[in-house]
Amino acid sequence: MTLCEAQRYAVRLGDSREIIRKVPDNFVDFILTDPPYNLAKHSTGNIPLPNRKPMNNDVAQWDLEAFVPSEWAEAFIRILKPTGNLFIFTSYNMIGKWYDCLDHRFSTTQFMVWHKTNPAPKIFKAGFLNSCEIVFCCWNKGHTWNFLSQSEMHNFVESPICMAPERLRSPKHPTQKPVSILKKMITIASNVDDIVFDPFMGVGSTGVAALSLGRRFIGFERDEAYFRAAEARLRRED
Repeated sequence: MTLCEAQRYAVRLGDSREIIRKVPDNFVDFILTDPPYNLAKHSTGNIPLPNRKPMNNDVAQWDLEAFVPSEWAEAFIRILKPTGNLFIFTSYNMIGKWYDCLDHRFSTTQFMVWHKTNPAPKIFKAGFLNSCEIVFCCWNKGHTWNFLSQSEMHNFVESPICMAPERLRSPKHPTQKPVSILKKMITIASNVDDIVFDPFMGVGSTGVAALSLGRRFIGFERDEAYFRAAEARLRRED
């Protein structure tokens, strides 16, 4: 699967494990993706709230399926250019697995933290708020890096969770990321006309951010409702 010079984006509906085999070697400049966290099995179900309807604490049915990071490592390394970057949204239960399969394959691994300023409340105050998500980052010597001021180089990005009007109501994706934080990562880790790739594109937020910054985009998604929503958003941005 490739992009001709005139194409700004290409998206495919289907299983990423199959479609990624069609992406040429050393073709992608930046992999920015948000794969399953496998947190749904730990869900406590709906949470009752005073004078409001219960808060849905489940992630999604697809997050119940076992996700194995090591099954993706070879494909990511194969398609990424030597100057490319790899940023993966993940969680506490997955970061060690990503580290084990990727750290020894890159010159550098680091992480960013996304702090959500409006996380879901914990009415009973029985633990910390789930206000942070981890972004696992890998690159080799000579990688693309658009140096910002020191004050902007913290491995910490802060924003509200994705809210209306940006957040889609139908289909509602439980982990839709704000375009603003994706744009910051794309600005740092890629250049204009570079190819940004997301094999778990959901409703297409990574693609929207990439196109808005003059990058190109390739994305895969197996859920048809999410895929159609992503297509519509990308058409509006193109």
